Amino acid sequence: MRAHEAGALHGDIGNRSPAWLRTPVDVNDLVPQLWPRNVARGAAGALAVAGLDVRDLAAEFGTPVYVLDEDDLRARAREFRDAFPDADVYYAGKAFLCRAVVRMIAEEGLFLDVCTGGELATALSAGMEPARIGFHGNNKSVAELTRAVDAGVGRIIVDSFAEIDRLTALARERGVRPKVLVRVTVGVEAHTHEFIATAHEDQKFGFSLAGGAAAAAAFKILDEDVLELRGLHSHIGSQIFDASGFEVSARRVLALQAQIRDARGVELPELDLGGGFGIAYTTQDDPAAPHELAKRLRKIVDGECAAENLAVPHLSIEPGRAIVGPAVFTLYEVGTVKDVDGIRTYVSVDGGMSDNIRTALYDASYSATLANRVSGAEPMLARVVGKHCESGDIVVKDEFLPADVQPGDLVAVPGTGAYCRSMASNYNHVPRPPVVAVRDGRARLIVRRETEDDLLALDVG
Repeated sequence: MRAHEAGALHGDIGNRSPAWLRTPVDVNDLVPQLWPRNVARGAAGALAVAGLDVRDLAAEFGTPVYVLDEDDLRARAREFRDAFPDADVYYAGKAFLCRAVVRMIAEEGLFLDVCTGGELATALSAGMEPARIGFHGNNKSVAELTRAVDAGVGRIIVDSFAEIDRLTALARERGVRPKVLVRVTVGVEAHTHEFIATAHEDQKFGFSLAGGAAAAAAFKILDEDVLELRGLHSHIGSQIFDASGFEVSARRVLALQAQIRDARGVELPELDLGGGFGIAYTTQDDPAAPHELAKRLRKIVDGECAAENLAVPHLSIEPGRAIVGPAVFTLYEVGTVKDVDGIRTYVSVDGGMSDNIRTALYDASYSATLANRVSGAEPMLARVVGKHCESGDIVVKDEFLPADVQPGDLVAVPGTGAYCRSMASNYNHVPRPPVVAVRDGRARLIVRRETEDDLLALDVG
């Protein structure tokens, strides 16, 4: 077993054989698929990214800090754009959004998907062309819809009959014709290698296909003829490695497309298959390359369109995690090291669930490595935990680290670009970490660290 495989293990190890614990590991090893492409061990043994030593980054910006390899993010954006040359690639802003990232993805030719007024405000303030923005959300307020319509966003993905009514009234009032897609709940839920072909109608998003609500929503929009119905949208899950769920989803949503054609004589010109493409958090994960995803999805759509005698619609996809997730790692400083009777060692760092809630919230697995030096010490099974007053404050559940790890060492956790800063909190009144972009031997602050003054600024009591 290699060092980072332990990141995929769950819970206690009492039922594991002693032979497993004696398996040799290289605690200095970096598994390439887990790290941004410009990360390597420097001559002194410390990690370096884009030519910058992490010890220097820690000294300048403090820890914890999210470190973004800008060239890596841009390269991943281009890979998706090039893999889907005839489709629109929407970066899903919910994964991580700030003005610098908006500009990066725009410069690489991507569109942007937002799902709240705050995300829309960030996109517009960064200069994103409104026509290249899509607006999601299951409960968009009148104020949010008004701002989207007035800004001229390229498409609004409608999610309820109430929203259709709100948007229709707004469009009449302003004399405009917003472009919309209908979000369809297709009864498919895909996570990693699993999908449940008849499940997950019980959710807050979208119009039910099985119950007839999706067809009714499309007919309502077409019959009222105020909004411009461009197509259908489906999203089946997250961290997906298997295309089987997309095949079932495409078959069902294109069958609805054919139903709309037969009932109203209209072939909708667009189809959005969502995203949720997986990334490698541990060596157990094996994500498909963008060109492989494109090949599979195109084959699925072409086949289903031929079966329904439909023209192939203009496709769009929404990778967010797959672009930004692998491009970022989080750098922490070790504060305490505690051995628990030979069961495992707890390595406490200066962040935790306030900067990465996914381990506690989703039972997510991560990897970690000693970042400031190499070590010849024997590997020990460690649990990397945070500083919060919560027993579930775990960053990495199980990982091999060198037995001589000590306070003051730096530990780096890869794959933290997606949903970590986006879902960060001020639990225990801990200020949120900064985000630093590195490129060509230079580092720039793109989201500053919160301060105690920031925390107190909203406290008006």
